[in-house]
Amino acid sequence: MSAAPLLAVRDLRKIFPARRRGAPGVRAVDGVSFDIARGQTFGLVGESGCGKTTTGRMVLRLMEPTSGTIRFEDRDLMALSPAQLRAFRRDAQIVFQDPMSSLNPRMSVGELIMEPLVVHRIGTTRERRQRLARLFDLVGLQPTSATRFPHEFSGGQRQRIAIARALALEPKLIVCDEAVSALDVSIQAQILNLLGDLRDELGLTYLFISHDLGVVRHLSDRVAVMYLGEIVEVASKRELFETPRHPYTQVLMRAIPRIADGRRHFETIAGDVPSPSAPPPGCRFHTRCPHAMEVCRKVAPKMTSVGETHQAACHLLTEPAEAATV
Repeated sequence: MSAAPLLAVRDLRKIFPARRRGAPGVRAVDGVSFDIARGQTFGLVGESGCGKTTTGRMVLRLMEPTSGTIRFEDRDLMALSPAQLRAFRRDAQIVFQDPMSSLNPRMSVGELIMEPLVVHRIGTTRERRQRLARLFDLVGLQPTSATRFPHEFSGGQRQRIAIARALALEPKLIVCDEAVSALDVSIQAQILNLLGDLRDELGLTYLFISHDLGVVRHLSDRVAVMYLGEIVEVASKRELFETPRHPYTQVLMRAIPRIADGRRHFETIAGDVPSPSAPPPGCRFHTRCPHAMEVCRKVAPKMTSVGETHQAACHLLTEPAEAATV
C-alpha cells in the first residue's frame, strides 16, 4: 500500500465576489485536485491569471477557499483551531516572487531570519544565533552579512535570504511562488540548484509555482498544467515533456524559448485568456484551441488517464463515437 501524500487537495475553489451588485464572481480556482508526496517537487504551471498563486495561498491558509478540502499529513486544514493553525505555520512556509516586498527593509538580515524563531518562541538567544549561522551556510551567504539590510544585497542574494527565512522553522512543505521569475537567467539557475540541494539534504517537499515550463522542468518531479482556474493535465515530468497530451500543454511547450541559428525562437499562444468571471462553456480552452470540435464548445471534458501516472482533460482523448453523440 502506497504512503499517504503529505498534501492532498480536493475540489478546491475560490470565487471572488464581484465589485458590482449582480455581476458574476471571479472563478479564480475552480475544482482543483492534486496530491504531493513527501519529498516531492510538484510543479504548477500556466499563464498569468490562471489561478496558480491563489491555489498556493489557499494551501497555506493565507487565503480562505470558497469550498474544497486541504489535508496536510492527513489533517483537515479547514478544521484547525487558531492555535493549531499557528502550529501548522511551522510546517509550511512560502517563498514569494519579490523578496523586497516580503522582507522588512527596517530589519537587518539576521533579525529577519531569526524573527520566525522569536515569534514561535523557539530556542534561546544563543541557539537562535547558532541556527542563523547554519541557515547562512545552507543558502550560501556569509554570516558576517547578518547586520546588513535587504537593500544592500543583489536580487539573487535577497532570494537566498528569503529562502533562509522560510527554512528557519524547519518546515516540511515550502510553496515557491514564482520564486525565480524576477531573476536573471544565470541567477535563476543558481537558485534552482540551491532549492534542489536543500530538498535533497533536508527532505523538503515543494509546491513549485511558475509560468515558465522550462524552469518547472529543471526542478519538478510531477507537473500540473492550469488553465483558467482548472487543471487540464498532470503527469510525471518525463511523461509531460515527452508526450504532452492536452493542446494547451502542447502550445506551452512550443512557447518555451529555444536557440537556433544563433537566434531565439518561440511561439506565442493565439488569442486572449477569457475572463474568469465568465469562462466559456464546455472546454475553457476551446476559444484558443486549434483542434476545437463542436463537443468542445458544449461539454466540459473530464480527466482521462492516458498513462500510468498521466491524466488530461480533452475530448480528443475520448472515443470519437462519444463526441459524435453530442
